[in-house]
Amino acid sequence: MDIHNGMPAGALGAAGWRKPWSGSNGGACLEAKQLADGRVALRQSTDPDSPALILQAHEIRAFIQGAKRGDADFLLS
Repeated sequence: MDIHNGMPAGALGAAGWRKPWSGSNGGACLEAKQLADGRVALRQSTDPDSPALILQAHEIRAFIQGAKRGDADFLLS
């Protein structure tokens, strides 16, 4: 299967999706799935067939590390 950005997230299967970023927003969460090749797929939980964002392992690592440092705090205001 050709896994690429924008593909329907549902095409990646139902198993393995997790909600590490869920909150008190009524169930609307960002879900993540670790792919076999080390990449990470992200999708909107309320729409399992929404377009998937596929990130390389180094991209998701940089994002998470940056968020921990506060690099994305400007998005909270």
